[in-house]
This record gives sequence, C-alpha cells and structure tokens, in this order.
Amino acid sequence: MADVTPHQVLGGHVDRLEAALPALRAAAPTLVRWGATLAGLLPGGGRLLAAGNGGSAAEAQHLTAELVGRFDGERQALSAIALHADTSSMTAIGNDYGYEEVFARQVRAHGRPGDVLLLLSTSGRSPNLLAAADAARELDMDCWALTGPGPNPLAGRATDAVCLPGDTATVQESHLAAVHMLCRALEAQLPAAPGVPAGLVARHRAHRRAPALDPTIAPTTVRRPA
Repeated sequence: MADVTPHQVLGGHVDRLEAALPALRAAAPTLVRWGATLAGLLPGGGRLLAAGNGGSAAEAQHLTAELVGRFDGERQALSAIALHADTSSMTAIGNDYGYEEVFARQVRAHGRPGDVLLLLSTSGRSPNLLAAADAARELDMDCWALTGPGPNPLAGRATDAVCLPGDTATVQESHLAAVHMLCRALEAQLPAAPGVPAGLVARHRAHRRAPALDPTIAPTTVRRPA
C-alpha cells in the first residue's frame, strides 16, 4: 500500500462503484414491482418492517424515515418501522433470548399477514436476519432482501431478493441507491395526499425526475419459488 497514492485509492473506489451500476440498473424492474406492492399496501394500513446490522441498519432506518416522512412529493404518512431503532426492545430481547432473536421477536410482535419485511445485508449470512426471514414466512408476510453478491442464505430464504456485486463499501453504497430508487417507485405509484393538489405533486416530481431507466435490461434478482 505504500506505493499507492491516495488519489489511486479513491480512484479505485469510484471504479468499483461504476462497476456496480449495471447490476443496480438491472434491478430497477424489481424495485418498481416492490414499489407497486408498497403503494397498494401501505396507504390502506399495511406496514413495512425493515432491519439490518451496522451500516445496513442505518440504511434500513433511512428507508423507514423516507416513508414515515416523505421522499419526493406530498403524500400521506406511511407505516414503516426500523426494528433496530428500539434499543430497549433490542437489548431486552438480546438479553433474554439471544442476539439471533432481536429481529425475529419484533417481527412476531409487529408483523401481520400481508405486511412486508425488508432485510438489508452485505453478506446475506447474518443469523439474526435469517431468523427474521423465517419469522416473516411463519406470519405469511412477504420478505424482501437487499444483499451483496449472491447466491447467499438470506436471498434463498426471502420471497424476493436483489443481490448486488462488490465489496462491503460498494454494496452499502449501492443499497442506498436502491433504497432511493424504491422510494421513487413507491411515490410514483401513489395518489396525491388528501388536500394536496395533484398538479402540485406532479410539478414537484417533474422538477426532480431522473432520466428514464432502460426497460430492456433484465433485472438481477433472486426469487424463492412459491
């Protein structure tokens, strides 16, 4: 490393991000489908639960904040819970049942049939996330996974998964982009909030609209057989 300059190190970081972009773009159809599911579920009182460890926990909480608040346009508040954010429950469950149960126990408490659990993991191997996925299946919930390179155990247990290539940092940064893409897909398929003129929402979205994705690129996903 002594012969590598800081500029080369940063250039390599950007190169790895660029190499991950095709897979992220290819996952767009899956994220659009997830957005459509949430657009049909959340306004009627359904709930999204999300969880991860470390940096993935931060990204899961980023997603729930965008849904409870807003991402792009005015709309109603949507129910979304980051399971790791309740530190009292986390530590109580970890103390009484072990760390592997910190998310699964909360899924059983907050999840209902038809709700969605979204799990983020760079490795796809965290025991507490695998246990949460199993709990979601017991409750007849959809379980989606955003992971690093596949195949991996979490993608195999989820009902639908997007597996993105790269090292830990690249995967985490790609996951943040995927979170924002999911928010855009969701809000694009929601009606205007009550009392908010539809034209205002449309103008707000148009002002921030990104270039269209190429629909001919196949998605990079792993789906568990029904």
